[in-house]
Amino acid sequence: MIKIPKAGYGACMLFLCCLLPSWARGQAPPPNIVIIVADDMGWGDVGFHGSEIRTPHIDQLAQEGIVLNRYYVSPICSPTRAGLMTGRLPERYGLRENVIAPWLDFGVDTAAEFLPRMLEQAGYKNRAAIGKWHLGHSKRKYLPLRRGFTHFYGHYNGAIDYFTHIREGQADWHNGWESVRDTGYTTDLITKEAVRCIHHFKEQGPFFLYVAYNAPHGPLQAKEKDLIAYGFDPSKPAFGKEPPGSEGTRGRGNTRRQTYAAMVTAMDAGIGRIMEALKTAGMDQNTLVLFQSDNGAAPREGGRNLPLRGFKFQEWEGGVRVPAVIRWPAGFKGGWTSEQVMGYIDIAPTLREIAGIKAPPPQPYDGISVLKNLTGKKKLKRDFYLGHGTLIRDQWKLVVPGAGDPSIAGAPLLFALDRDPAEKEDLGARYPGKVKELLEVSKKYQSIVPVENVPPYGQGKKSFNAPFNWDIRE
Repeated sequence: MIKIPKAGYGACMLFLCCLLPSWARGQAPPPNIVIIVADDMGWGDVGFHGSEIRTPHIDQLAQEGIVLNRYYVSPICSPTRAGLMTGRLPERYGLRENVIAPWLDFGVDTAAEFLPRMLEQAGYKNRAAIGKWHLGHSKRKYLPLRRGFTHFYGHYNGAIDYFTHIREGQADWHNGWESVRDTGYTTDLITKEAVRCIHHFKEQGPFFLYVAYNAPHGPLQAKEKDLIAYGFDPSKPAFGKEPPGSEGTRGRGNTRRQTYAAMVTAMDAGIGRIMEALKTAGMDQNTLVLFQSDNGAAPREGGRNLPLRGFKFQEWEGGVRVPAVIRWPAGFKGGWTSEQVMGYIDIAPTLREIAGIKAPPPQPYDGISVLKNLTGKKKLKRDFYLGHGTLIRDQWKLVVPGAGDPSIAGAPLLFALDRDPAEKEDLGARYPGKVKELLEVSKKYQSIVPVENVPPYGQGKKSFNAPFNWDIRE
């Protein structure tokens, strides 16, 4: 045993205490953290944005929390999830161009610090990922239990069947490392596990739950009771063709919009059950809940981004500006709308500050902490890069050719989002100096060299055979 001289004892204890998180030093405990991500949910698909789709529980979050009115993401799934987990632009991981398809041998750089690894430093013992992963699955090193999560329940791929859980001919459903054959609608299974974790973790210090619903992403499939609530008539034909791996017309309503709406409402009901579980456990006041979509609604899949322009895959507002709400009654006052430009890459630095982690991240963040805006409504100056040269600075948005829309050609476009959020009037010719200024800022982001580039989406698809039950052993 090392003996500490009496003269140095106090200084030594002070040093040791400084290494402990604030809640372990007898100060106010940090919040539990619940991040809820919807998949392909449009700006115009929540009640608090005027949708006809019934989302009472998300709307209640909006009433009690802070509506993040200018919350930005990537226009497609895997890049948004990578930025959310790391606080860094997906360009750094070669992920801006497409998602991690089932047949691709690719994952987010294992040197990146994911949110659960960061929160472990602040005493978060339980850190669970529930639902859709989509950040790499070809090797175990890319999977949640190797990225800092202590528990995983859900699926590795996107676009699985909601009833059979099948993707590429194999059931993709897992509990920890094990492939499991749990039966049920995926939205309900994800909700049930999130509620179970809340009650299991409640006496063990602060916890982190990442709840990633696959709804309302295709294949469009809903439960019959939810379809009936939107006027489903089983005597009339279901829309379209059966999705691969589905059981005939199971889950498809009479129209895409009807089916999509039923899927959103089922997810909303799940969010309500999660919030009720927090309240029952006596933790809702000191739990930070963030709700967001991963990108805008996809074209021709039932979702709507109106009045915003564009869809998923595009860097118009409809592809990258999503419904988002944050609620933490013990941490900041709710009931208002923030117009601060913020988004997915800001979550890691914000949570780092909230958790009281003083050490810098192993790799510099591209995002910023927006805590001062959430607690004091302070307006923070910043640039927000959306990819392919497209950039936001305050009310200005620069859109360049290559922003996911083939119709954009020629000179860059400039929009004043404060008075033209639908991006109808190009002001580039009127303000050439502003265009030049933003193009110069954009260059530093365009010069990012990734660690590795994700292969083209279709590479290897024809010869691919999914592993049995998506059981990854390597």
